[in-house]
Amino acid sequence: MGIIETTNALPLPTFVTQHTPLLSPFTHPITNTTYALTLETASSITPAALDACFTLLSATSKADYEASSVGWRPGEKRREMRLPDLKYLLVADRQGRVMAFTSFMLTYEDGHEVVYVYEIHLLPELRGCGLGSVMMDVVERLGRSVGVSKAMLTVFLANEAGVRFYERMGYIEDDYSPGPKVLRGGKVKMPSYIILSKGLT
Repeated sequence: MGIIETTNALPLPTFVTQHTPLLSPFTHPITNTTYALTLETASSITPAALDACFTLLSATSKADYEASSVGWRPGEKRREMRLPDLKYLLVADRQGRVMAFTSFMLTYEDGHEVVYVYEIHLLPELRGCGLGSVMMDVVERLGRSVGVSKAMLTVFLANEAGVRFYERMGYIEDDYSPGPKVLRGGKVKMPSYIILSKGLT
């Protein structure tokens, strides 16, 4: 087996011990509120936490999905959130409420061993305070520990703030990102999303 299969087969406690950086609590620089970071798998995350993730995703991205060529398919999205190899980095307040999360998977993309970020969503009060960078750094450090070549993600072009955030994090458009399509009559149709990547080796 390759490193992807071997790593995905690890029980969560072993995966955390071998590959996950220390998940220190995050303190908001303005409010001084402290949030806990924990790692879960699609099988270990509680139904309540998964529902909270879906609610957050829907609140922050439903409009972008609806306006894209992909469309908003809640049932399909919920099934995707249960993919066996998907992992979740949860950010919760002192009451245990999920305030932000990122989901990611160690997988293959175009023959490359990668860590693919499926989602990253934060409540408005946690944006712009450095938490998003902390969450992405955890995923990237985890990918380096495993030994994958790069981190990848998909972002809607309509999400201009998200695109700028990833660019600040060092992500660039991947070679496999879809390009413009020339339609009959010469009309050019731009894709609704781009694929970004960042080398980890």
